[in-house]
Amino acid sequence: MRGVQKMIENEDYCMDILTQSLAIQKSIGSLNKLILENHVRTHIKENLSSNSEDEQEKAIAELLSLYELTNIRGK
Repeated sequence: MRGVQKMIENEDYCMDILTQSLAIQKSIGSLNKLILENHVRTHIKENLSSNSEDEQEKAIAELLSLYELTNIRGK
């Protein structure tokens, strides 16, 4: 991010700035996927298999919340 900020401050070529910005977005998307996978494989899985209906509902609410967030942002 600092690199992109410096590129903007230096008034670098717009396409170069966009290329770097898009690379950062892809990296963040990959990070989000890894975090989500870990969360689903641990917390969500544990909560869904719980005997507690509250824990199961919590897991479902988290997944629905995430679904809403991704639809608002458009993928």
